[in-house]
Amino acid sequence: MPSFDVVSEVDLHELSNTVDQTNREIKNRFDFKGSNAHVEYNQDNLTLTLHAENEFQLKQMTDVLNKKAAKRSVDIAAFSVGETEVQNSQARLIITVKQGIDKDNAKNIVKMIKASKLKVQASIQSEQVRVTGKKRDDLQQIMTLLREKDMGLPLQFNNFRD
Repeated sequence: MPSFDVVSEVDLHELSNTVDQTNREIKNRFDFKGSNAHVEYNQDNLTLTLHAENEFQLKQMTDVLNKKAAKRSVDIAAFSVGETEVQNSQARLIITVKQGIDKDNAKNIVKMIKASKLKVQASIQSEQVRVTGKKRDDLQQIMTLLREKDMGLPLQFNNFRD
């Protein structure tokens, strides 16, 4: 029986390369000369911490990070941007990288699939949703349906079996 998995994953190696390229560009830019602006990547809890001297520099760093992420095929919809923290002459911004589909979004995906009235079944399996059906065309219609909806997180379709 044909099936596929709906997942939300970020390639961590590409994310690491994105952070490295962002730090390299920040060090070479004239408007950051003499500042201690940099991006830290914590692989354990998947956070990016942007350090700069003021909020304007943080905004510039966020733009650079987003451009580098787009070039490396890292979807910026997976970034959850926190609040800017300013203390003394240091500004900090924490960006959390979302991995996996949480329970609420998984339930919404299953509801959308059932509302489509196609002859497919959807089941939640930890941080992914497995969709099975008799016809390959129905599965492709489900993929199209999910691509068109904005779920607030990047969706990929893995493990397509015929």
